[in-house]
Amino acid sequence: MSNRILKIAGAIVALLIVAYLLWYFSDILIYILLAGVLSFIGQPLVRFFDRIRISKFKMLHTLSAILALVSMLLILVSFFLIFVPVISSQAEVISNIDFDYLGRQLQEPLQKIEDKLIAYRIMEEGQSLEIMVMQELESVLDMASAGVLFQNVLGFAGSLFIGVFSVVFLTFFFLRDEHLFYNGIMLFIPTRYEKEGSNILSDTRRLLSRYFVGLSFEILAMITLITTGLTIFGVESALLIGFLGGLMNIIPYLGPIIGCTMGVVIAATSNISMGFYENIIPISTIIIGTFAVANLIDNLVLQPLIYSASVKSHPIEIFLVILMAGSLAGIPGMILAIPSYTVLRIISKQFFNQYKLVRKLTQNI
Repeated sequence: MSNRILKIAGAIVALLIVAYLLWYFSDILIYILLAGVLSFIGQPLVRFFDRIRISKFKMLHTLSAILALVSMLLILVSFFLIFVPVISSQAEVISNIDFDYLGRQLQEPLQKIEDKLIAYRIMEEGQSLEIMVMQELESVLDMASAGVLFQNVLGFAGSLFIGVFSVVFLTFFFLRDEHLFYNGIMLFIPTRYEKEGSNILSDTRRLLSRYFVGLSFEILAMITLITTGLTIFGVESALLIGFLGGLMNIIPYLGPIIGCTMGVVIAATSNISMGFYENIIPISTIIIGTFAVANLIDNLVLQPLIYSASVKSHPIEIFLVILMAGSLAGIPGMILAIPSYTVLRIISKQFFNQYKLVRKLTQNI
C-alpha cells in the first residue's frame, strides 16, 4: 500500500515539475507549436516539389523543404508589403484628424443619443456623452501616432526577431523531416502506450493539417469577398478593411463583429470631413451590409466545408464547443477551441471508446 502511495505521489510530483517547466519555457513551447502548425500547412507543398522531375533528375527532398518554406515566407512578405503602406496611410489620416471639427460633426447625433439615454435613465442629467466619447476617441487614436508606434516597435523588435527566427528555423527541419515532430512527442509517451500514442498523433496530424489549410483558404476567401464588395461600392481603405475583416475570422462567430466594427471606425475616420449624415452613415451601412453578405456565404458554404469536413464534427457540436471555450478562456479559448476539441476527441477515441457518448462523438474520425 505504501509503495502504491509513493508511486502516486511521485507521479503527481513529476506532473507538477513538467507543468512548471512548460510554464517556464512557454515561449519556446509556443515556437515549437507554431512551427508544427506551419509544417502541417507546408507539407503538401513539400510533397508537390518532391514530385517535380527535370529530365532524369528528381528534386532533392531538402531542396523541396527549402522551396516550400521560401514559398510560405514569400506569401507572408507579400501580405506585409501590400498592407503596411495601406496601414501607414491610414495612420497618417488618423493623426491629422481635427478633433474640434470632429466634435462639431458628432454634436447633433450625440445629442440625440444622449437625450435617449437620459430618457431611459441610463445617463444622469448633466453628463455629456460628447465629452465622454471625444476623450475616449482621443486617447485611442493618439496611440496610432507614428512616434508611439515607433517606440512600441523598438520595444519588442528583439523578441520578435528571436521568435521569427526560431519559428522559421524549426519549421524548416519539421518540413524536411515530417516525422521529427512526431518522434519528438513519442519520446514522452510511455512504452506501453506507444500504439495508442502513434494513432493519436497520426489522426491529429491528418485532421489538423486539413483544418489549418482550410482555415487559411477561408481567411483568403473572406479577405477577397469583403475587399471586392467594398471596392464595388467605392469605399476608401477597402483593402485594409477586407484584410482586417478576413483576419478576424480566426475568432469564430465573434470575429466578424469585431472586423465589421473596425471597418466602420476606419471608414469613419477616413471620411470624417464629409459630414456625418451625408457620408458616414451611408458608408457604414455599406460596410455592415458587405460584412453581412460575406459572413452569410462563410456560414453557409465555407465553414461547413472546413469544420465539418476537416475535423469531422457537426456544426452544432462545433458551435457549443466554441461557446464553452469562450466562457472558460475568452477570445483565446474561442480561437483554440476547434483544434483542442479535435485533439481531445482523438485521445478519447483511443482510451475511452467503451463509452457510448465517446463512440458517438468520434464515429467519423
